[in-house]
Amino acid sequence: MIKTISITAAIAIAVLTIIFVSGLAVTAKSKDRIDSDVPTYQVKRGTFTVSVVESGAIKPKDQIILKSEVEGLNPIIFLVPEGTRVKQGDLLVELDASRLADQKIDQEISVQNAEAAYIGAKENFAVVENQAKSDIELAGLNLEFARQDLDKYIHGEFPYELDKAQADIQLAQEELTRAQETLKWSRRLFEEKYISQTELQADEIAEKKKSLDVELAQKSKDLLTEYTYRRQLAQLNSDVNQAEMALERAERKAKADVIQAQAELNAKQSEYERQKDKLQKIEDQIRKAKIYAPTDGLVIYATSAKSGGFRRSVEPLIEGKEVREREELIYLPTGNSSKVQLSIHESNLEKIQPGLPVVIKVDAMPGKIFYGMVERIAPLPDAQSMFLNPDLKIYSTEIIIDSNSESLRTGMSCQAEIIVKQYKDVIYVPLQAVVKVGRQTMVYVRKGKSFEPQNVTIGMDNNKMIHIIDGLRENDIVLLNPPLKSSAESHDANSVSSDNSADEVQRKVAENLQKPPKVQMKLKPAPEQDASQQEFSKDAIEQPTPEQIEKMKKQFENMSPEEKEKLQQRFRQRQ
Repeated sequence: MIKTISITAAIAIAVLTIIFVSGLAVTAKSKDRIDSDVPTYQVKRGTFTVSVVESGAIKPKDQIILKSEVEGLNPIIFLVPEGTRVKQGDLLVELDASRLADQKIDQEISVQNAEAAYIGAKENFAVVENQAKSDIELAGLNLEFARQDLDKYIHGEFPYELDKAQADIQLAQEELTRAQETLKWSRRLFEEKYISQTELQADEIAEKKKSLDVELAQKSKDLLTEYTYRRQLAQLNSDVNQAEMALERAERKAKADVIQAQAELNAKQSEYERQKDKLQKIEDQIRKAKIYAPTDGLVIYATSAKSGGFRRSVEPLIEGKEVREREELIYLPTGNSSKVQLSIHESNLEKIQPGLPVVIKVDAMPGKIFYGMVERIAPLPDAQSMFLNPDLKIYSTEIIIDSNSESLRTGMSCQAEIIVKQYKDVIYVPLQAVVKVGRQTMVYVRKGKSFEPQNVTIGMDNNKMIHIIDGLRENDIVLLNPPLKSSAESHDANSVSSDNSADEVQRKVAENLQKPPKVQMKLKPAPEQDASQQEFSKDAIEQPTPEQIEKMKKQFENMSPEEKEKLQQRFRQRQ
């Protein structure tokens, strides 16, 4: 086994030695002569054009975009054939509106119910308003009667009763006086034996009765002035106050009832209007289910027009396909003007700007050339391409074609060459002949029997050829496959030393590596922490000394069980 390994190692060493010696021999020969198989290029002088070539598609410049305006997903039940010349008012697309027709019937019933509720609320408002006026008038009338009763009693009934009581007293006193005179004569007549004892007693009783009548009349007057008048006056004043409060209650209740009835009426009216708007919206949706041509034109399906440029997976527009709201369905060009829709890679954005001339070649028209101008470049990359490939950034660009040609059809594939710059009588070489070593740009030029590096100043390129500003002469022979490996190695070895910015980066990296790592954690104390807890938390996060550890232990022991639990929870959350 060991012997086999030794033999294999010896063979490998011998092969490597042969390869190394052969390489040295080849290198030595390359210095003495030029291999005839090495690709070269003879430097030329002439017109050099910097351009960007991209594939695109022909689009109409001015067109009307017809979209589905019916909510939700709706299948197509009629579709005009693509390419048909239509006139204004012709039916282009009809969507299935059976679902909307059912909704219309249900909505009509809802509108009728809402209208009935609105009429009922309107009549109820009129009744409530009328009843409120009646209640207010009745309460006001009761208040007026109460005030009149009070005034009548103070200025009418009470003076009358007082005068009557006074008259009763006066009349009783006169009758008492008369009874006393009669009794006096009766006693004389009794003494003279003209009347009997019975008649005398009758006069005495009559005199006592009249005396009692006087007392009763006086007490009746006192009762009227001391009690009846005060009570009746208080009662009447209370009636007035109650009537005033009843009027206020009636006014407030009437106002509340009217407001409530008004609110109910407004709600029913709003509901009625809302139901009518919904019905009108459904009817409008049913009308929008049929899309008519707004002008004369050629029917172009939106799915066909979107097939150009960046390839998308788009389902063709056919009858039975479900389309969503705001989905583009048909394009109707309004003129013969056309444009080119293409996508520009982000690497070419620095060269292209609006206003540059463009040479357009249509695949379907070989040998025919159209001219145009860059009109617009999208400010942001195409979202669809970014979704499919996040590393691909392309920008939609529109090019206006100068001539109006009926032979240009929407969707035709084409190639657009955007002319960035044009030089006359300049030197240019193939792009692969130029290499960059460090910060120097060079080419390998034939000098005698070998190729030697030559520093050059370069200009713009067109992805094939590059403009040489200085460093080469016409008819120089340059190497098309320069030693890129040696150039790259030279670049790797010298790039840092030749680039001041790289030196600065290396210096900063070295400084940061020499610094010790800093790890600081700061906890913001919670609002409920007291001073001891805040200090404990701070000491626990930073690297504590033995004295601080002992201090923290004492603080922890002095804490209540609730404080200890809160502190442990905070530490668990931080961890």
